[in-house]
Amino acid sequence: MLTSTDFSGLLNQRFFNNFLPIPATNTLAKGMITPNFELPDVTNGRLIKLTDFRRRRPVVLAFTRIFTEKQYCPLCFPHIKALNEQYEAFLDRDVELLLIASTDPKQSKTVVKDLGLKMPLLSDSSCKSFRDYQTGQALGAPLPAQFVLNKVGQLRYKHVFSFLDQNASIETLLSIVDRL
Repeated sequence: MLTSTDFSGLLNQRFFNNFLPIPATNTLAKGMITPNFELPDVTNGRLIKLTDFRRRRPVVLAFTRIFTEKQYCPLCFPHIKALNEQYEAFLDRDVELLLIASTDPKQSKTVVKDLGLKMPLLSDSSCKSFRDYQTGQALGAPLPAQFVLNKVGQLRYKHVFSFLDQNASIETLLSIVDRL
């Protein structure tokens, strides 16, 4: 979905760093402790450290593809909206849902406001967490992926981008967390 014809802010260092295609060839295996990160939660104005959730609650990491505060990936936009609509369903299961985007904090604040995000939107304009989780990249932004971690931080489920299956469905993610 082209949400705007305003492409300002698109051509930046992040765009050029992520321009060449790198497939999502993720080697993280089920049962592994996943890489930690510390990123700003733009929705709630705090710093999120993934290890803070260990021993407390499972976590769903939803890496998404947003180009600028005005340009969303047409394959990810509906997924972002669906995750936001079902955020309470994750909380009701005592699971934290973290949306991670490569937009900078300023762009991310606009995204939170425009989409009315309830869930935490973590800003990673360096794209380090995307690289650590081996999501791949193409045409200016990292590719989307979803990971479900149990209470101790072990990987229980992963879904990496393919053109046949871009994002894990909300139903799939909820069914995985129901089995944790």
